[in-house]
Amino acid sequence: MATGSSLNNYTTIKLKNPTGMTGAFIPVDYNNVFYSTARSMARFGLLIENEGNWNGNQIMTDANYFYEMTHTSQSINEAYGYLWWLNGSNTYHLPGSQFTFPGSINPNAPADMICALGKNGQFIDVVPSQDLVLIRMGDFPSSALVPYLFNDQIWEYMNQLNCNGVGLAETTTTNVELYPNPTEGTLNITAEQAIISTEFFTLSGTKLSNQAWKTNKVTLSVEHFESGIYFVNVTLIDGTMKQLKFVVN
Repeated sequence: MATGSSLNNYTTIKLKNPTGMTGAFIPVDYNNVFYSTARSMARFGLLIENEGNWNGNQIMTDANYFYEMTHTSQSINEAYGYLWWLNGSNTYHLPGSQFTFPGSINPNAPADMICALGKNGQFIDVVPSQDLVLIRMGDFPSSALVPYLFNDQIWEYMNQLNCNGVGLAETTTTNVELYPNPTEGTLNITAEQAIISTEFFTLSGTKLSNQAWKTNKVTLSVEHFESGIYFVNVTLIDGTMKQLKFVVN
């Protein structure tokens, strides 16, 4: 790399450490895909909403680049900046198509929305006018190169929601933390309640181990795990089960 550092090291120094994001780039076919959590992607969305500023720390210092990134960056596609799709434009052009379509790419969404439509239907939608960041992570919804129709369907449902908050009772959840993530050898899991079991699975769902505990903190060695993405199911003493994802470098 031109930075003299690896992609993951550079991302950690420039992005993850300042914002508290977790995750790592994993080679998939010919791509480097960033695997992370919904909360971390929401942090990235908030960083973009605040024009590259995180709690007073201006991480993205090139104002001209940020403007080009969030506005039409070329003449071919009015609805595209630098790696961000732009809603509310007069026309849009889709990958693999020779046609320019009239109207907004997501007519059910706010006009000022910009969105990162990532691999396999992972979305980051940023709406400055509503101070809103919408994250979608899940299974691949279609075979489209850019599943923009699926994103618009989500907004169609969003517009039908009653979000005034009247009559909603306050709920509490038990916090379960996993660190460091990514890890190279040791994994720590902590919880407010006692942990009574942990189950580890590969990304494909193969079960690797199952251990019983009765403690608020578990420390495990994952040195024998190959590099990749894994899941751990953490069961608490009240019967609650939390599933966490982690990366082994």
